Amino acid sequence: MTEPQHRTPEPMWHAWGTAEDAEPLPEHLRALLTDALGVPRRDTPPVPRERVRVRESALAEEAASALAEIVGTRHLHTDEHARLLHTGGKSTPDLLRRRAGEADEAPDAVVRPGTHEEVERVLRTCARERITVVAFGGGTSVVGGVNPDRSTSPVVVALDLARLDRLLDLDTESGTATLQAGLRGPEAERLLRERGFTLGHFPQSFEYATIGGFAATRSSGQASAGYGRFDDMVLDLRVATPRGTLQPGRAPASAAGPDLRQLFLGSEGAFGVVTEVTVRIHPVPEETRHEAWSFPDFATGAAALRTLARTGALPTVARLSDETETGLNLATAEVGEHAPSGGCLAVTTYEGTAEHVEARHAEASALLRAAGGTPLGPEAALSWDRGRFHAPYLRDALLDVNAFAETLETATTWSNLDRTYRAVLNALTDSLSRQGTSPLVMCHVSHVYPTGASLYFTVACARTEDPLAQWRQAKRAACEAIVSVGATITHHHAVGSDHRDWMHEEVGELGLDVLRAVKSVVDPEGVLNPGKLIPPRR
Repeated sequence: MTEPQHRTPEPMWHAWGTAEDAEPLPEHLRALLTDALGVPRRDTPPVPRERVRVRESALAEEAASALAEIVGTRHLHTDEHARLLHTGGKSTPDLLRRRAGEADEAPDAVVRPGTHEEVERVLRTCARERITVVAFGGGTSVVGGVNPDRSTSPVVVALDLARLDRLLDLDTESGTATLQAGLRGPEAERLLRERGFTLGHFPQSFEYATIGGFAATRSSGQASAGYGRFDDMVLDLRVATPRGTLQPGRAPASAAGPDLRQLFLGSEGAFGVVTEVTVRIHPVPEETRHEAWSFPDFATGAAALRTLARTGALPTVARLSDETETGLNLATAEVGEHAPSGGCLAVTTYEGTAEHVEARHAEASALLRAAGGTPLGPEAALSWDRGRFHAPYLRDALLDVNAFAETLETATTWSNLDRTYRAVLNALTDSLSRQGTSPLVMCHVSHVYPTGASLYFTVACARTEDPLAQWRQAKRAACEAIVSVGATITHHHAVGSDHRDWMHEEVGELGLDVLRAVKSVVDPEGVLNPGKLIPPRR
């Protein structure tokens, strides 16, 4: 339906986004690191590109010829630069390894198919040749989801879906669109908005993540209160496997057995490669209204959001920061004269027709006031909106000055929210403090449901001599705390390799046997993204 789209600027090999968007850490924040967290003042830039160690390609000439015959010679890349850009995701450990010059995990080739049929043929070829395939969209995984794994094969190819970048169909009567999997968030929005529609999906990775990645990880956008999670939006999928094509979705609702779409939503490329997604879309909102609120403490603010969720009065965006995150946000952002002096900051946004926005705002405002909230006007909410995709760049700036910064998230029921919050907060603080690096641990409620909510934690501290081991120990402590209180090991970051060990507790051994059975049917040779999602048998 559409012509190939504009290309996104090439991302940096050692950082989140592009060099044009990167900024050094402001001096007042660097001073805060030293004064509050004791971060020794020294620069820790990445090694020069020429010192990065990229393994030699192990792709055999015969296999390379077979792949080139499918996608064309110019879409098969074995050069170091292309392979480096496909070496894992964007977690802090991923970046620290590359910043130190380690790229031994690099795939042996990057393959860029241009059609669903080419994807299927590539998968059949790789299965026959016993070549591991890692589906690669925006490469924004922060849980090891796209890190090459050679546990089942010494040869790995990254299947880059960037050429699958079209809007294939727009059904205005049904309110649906069919998008190819390689479309990045901004391009998908541009194509839809040109026709008067929006997807309404804006995760923090929005600028680089892809439609296929959203589906493969059960992504949640920052406007999930209004538009839902991405898996809520999906009506149909087209999935290529080494054994053929699946298209599990005929209607908005069906009772024709278990919903096979759910096998691929969240499957992280381990069961097949999503090439097309049909999603629910919405008219571009006529009006957007922002308002910030202050609550005396985190528990009071969470109870207020619970009330909104239970009564069906949620805004399009509903977000609550704890006291620590609120303090840092107020100290570093332009929030206007109505900024609170303490407590917890909530951000709300309303989208829709003018009448709908007015009605929703009036209803939610009355409930928030009754729950102990104080309205602050739009400034703080607008400040958050302007900077909502910038946090990963701030992390890069922190890594440049000897600090460590990373995130993790979970979700649980309302009755278990405070217990989970305190368990994870204490686990992170205790683990990092024992390693001699007192941390700053912040949290916010980022997604809200009638029965519960997600908790998103951000951690900053000084580095040890071995920052990878430092975080591995802290992350394990946090994950054990999450499991111990019965929360989920991941709400929207997916499983990858980082959370794989806790899938036993998440779904049980019988549940894992079900996943193993599915994989054995669609991927009998085990070439699709091994080492992710499904842990070894105990």
